[in-house]
Amino acid sequence: MKTRIILATLLLGFVISGNAQKKIETTELPKTSQDFLKKYFSHTTVVNAKKDAEHGEKGYEVKLKDGTEVEFWKDGSYREVDGDGKPIPTDFIPKSIKDYVAKNYPNEKITHIDYGHKDLDVDLTNKIDLEFTKEGKFIKGKKD
Repeated sequence: MKTRIILATLLLGFVISGNAQKKIETTELPKTSQDFLKKYFSHTTVVNAKKDAEHGEKGYEVKLKDGTEVEFWKDGSYREVDGDGKPIPTDFIPKSIKDYVAKNYPNEKITHIDYGHKDLDVDLTNKIDLEFTKEGKFIKGKKD
């Protein structure tokens, strides 16, 4: 009986997670997302793209061949770029943030940027986690 309950719970979890993310073709992404990928990630290719309903907000999640993951808001603008510990392109990152990192961490590269609801989170190659306002003003930093 206990095994059946566990099995039923696992099956329900798969069904729910399957509904939260639906695979799509890259051409089904908003044009803004497609343009972002072409402009900043032309050095790699898309492995898969999904429509994502994480946190109750519809958006898109794209996994690239080089291991980078990019999440987009439903309007197609980028929400998060995660290089999985490896440096990411920075041309799309606000200048004030790039300038702050260059001045205070000249030997480090940005590996992750995430627009949250209240702030912007940036991770560096040395595992330092920096927080900025959405306007790019430094708030605080901490070692991960």
